Amino acid sequence: MQHAVGSPLPPPHRPGHGPADGWSPAAHHPGGHPPGAHQGPAPVPGQPPAPGYPGPTPQPTGVPQSPHPPPDTTGQVPLPPGGPVAMPSVPQAPAAADPAGTTLAVLLIGPAGAGKTSVAKYWAGHRRVPTAHISLDDVREWVRSGFADPQTGWNDHSEAQYRLARRTCGFAARNFLANGISCILDDAVFPDRPVVGLGGWKRHVGPGLLPVVLLPGLDIVLERNAERSGNRRLGDEEVARIHGRMAGWYGSGLPIIDNSQLGIPETAEVLDDVLARSIASPPSW
Repeated sequence: MQHAVGSPLPPPHRPGHGPADGWSPAAHHPGGHPPGAHQGPAPVPGQPPAPGYPGPTPQPTGVPQSPHPPPDTTGQVPLPPGGPVAMPSVPQAPAAADPAGTTLAVLLIGPAGAGKTSVAKYWAGHRRVPTAHISLDDVREWVRSGFADPQTGWNDHSEAQYRLARRTCGFAARNFLANGISCILDDAVFPDRPVVGLGGWKRHVGPGLLPVVLLPGLDIVLERNAERSGNRRLGDEEVARIHGRMAGWYGSGLPIIDNSQLGIPETAEVLDDVLARSIASPPSW
C-alpha cells in the first residue's frame, strides 16, 4: 500500500513489544527528530554495582532485549504462492512411474452419473501422499442467494457461475500443488467446447493437469443418476444427451476408463495405472 503523504510506516511488531529490531524513526527523518517527537532530557547513567554484588536486572524499555526472541507459535505460517502447475517429471528409471507417491493434479471428466465424485473421493483418500478432492459442483453450490440451477435451463447466469466455480477450483488446485498437496478435480467437460471446458481448466491450473475420462455405458449412467437427489439429479433425456456428447472424447487422445463393470476401488486402481502411463507419456491436449 502506498501513501501519498507522511513518513514511511514502521514494520509491524508483535503485541506487547516495541518497534521491530533495526527500525529507527531517525533513519527516516535525517533532518532531526521526527515531527511531533518529544525531546526529553538524556538518560542519566546509573551508579556501578558494588564489588561482589550483581547489578540490578534491567527493566524492559519497549525494545526486545534478546536478539533472538522466542518463536511466535500463533503467527501465520508462510505458504508458497500457487503458480501454474508444470508437467510432472518423467522418471529416469526404467521402472514404471508410481502415481500413488507422486504429487499430481488430475482432472476426472465424465457425464452425470459416471461416478466421478465417488471415485475422486476414494482415490484421494487412499494415496500415500496428501491429496485434496476439489468438486466443481460443491464449489458451484457455495452460491446460495441467486443460485442458477441448471435444471431450470441453461442461461447466462448458470454459465457465469460455472465459469467462476472452475476458476475458483483452479486457484485452489494451484495453491494445493504449490504446498505439496496433490489434488483431483471432477467436472463434466464437453469435448465440443474446448475453449471453456478443457482449455479453461488448462488456463486455470496449468499444463501439468492430467485429464482422464470416466465413461461407463448409458444404462449405468441412467441407473446411477436415478439414485441422486436434489439439483444434482437430472432428467433421463438430459442425461442421455450429455452422455452422447461425452462420446466425442473417443479418438481425442485422452485416456478413457469404462467403469461399467467396475466398483469404486477397482476404478481407482485403473486410474492409477492410467496416470502412470500419463506421467511417462503425457497426453497432448
